[in-house]
Amino acid sequence: MIKARIIGTGHYLPERVLTNNDLEHLMDTTDEWIRQRTGILQRHIAADNEAASDLATHACQQAMTSAGITAGEIDFIFCATLTPDYFMPSSGCLVQHKIGAKRAGACDINAACSGFIYALQHADALIRAGVHKTILVAGSEIMTSRLDWTKRDTAVLFGDGAGAVVLRADTGGAGVLTTYTAADGGGHDILMVPAGGSAQAITPENINELNRGIHMNGRELYKRAVYAFGDAVEKALKRANVSVNEIDLFVPHQANRRIIAAACERIGLPEEKIFLNLDQVANTSAASIPIALDQARAQGRIREGSLVLLAAFGAGLTWGSAVIRW
Repeated sequence: MIKARIIGTGHYLPERVLTNNDLEHLMDTTDEWIRQRTGILQRHIAADNEAASDLATHACQQAMTSAGITAGEIDFIFCATLTPDYFMPSSGCLVQHKIGAKRAGACDINAACSGFIYALQHADALIRAGVHKTILVAGSEIMTSRLDWTKRDTAVLFGDGAGAVVLRADTGGAGVLTTYTAADGGGHDILMVPAGGSAQAITPENINELNRGIHMNGRELYKRAVYAFGDAVEKALKRANVSVNEIDLFVPHQANRRIIAAACERIGLPEEKIFLNLDQVANTSAASIPIALDQARAQGRIREGSLVLLAAFGAGLTWGSAVIRW
């Protein structure tokens, strides 16, 4: 049976770093307040001349080098992002051009922080169906472009970055064993960017009045996230027919240390099996899981044969998971 196997990973973090101590000079907050509530110590900030496709291009080039493939071998590119370069064209098409993948199709997927899982599911299905052989999946975000730096409840949470994986058709035992995605549009207003789309279009008359930053109901989001993480993990494990004890490494979306801890307690995963880089990169939305996968590989925490569990939760509301045999 054909599976989609991850044969390469890569990531890119912008050079500029903004620490919690730096934020103390920008807003009413403290390093201790941020660390206690989120576990975040710092985040990376994109340069003024860097867009989502630029970050993704760096990550994709690393992933291609890791996989030992050329751009001409890529059949399709998915770019998971909620901060694209433009409303159109897609950042995926810009990445296709920048890496020279001339024969590849390309598009964006917006499922917010769950975007990488959603894109992975699409890529896995296309490979299993025999439509494509080699697919590049990237998650790239410039979340700081969506922040109101006067609102500490959201401004302290996010950072910029990109990660990517190369998937290739394989008939061996390794590959994506299963994926799971879900959504609840009834919770759309719990986490959203209210203005900028067709519901609240920006005009010269209202440009200074609309809320173009991230709006979040933190208390409600926490409750939903803990439930969603648990649901996603349970569904993926059941579909893959594996137990939580068989998992070698859990790579969750890096949203908040307290959310991750509560979710892991619910599903019975010990702390030593969890990969966390939240303290160094903050919440990079759709980029967080592929960044973490590349770092986990580099640190030797993912090896050939490892059974890896992924899970994410984001705006929409959306959530999802995957079980992968490396």
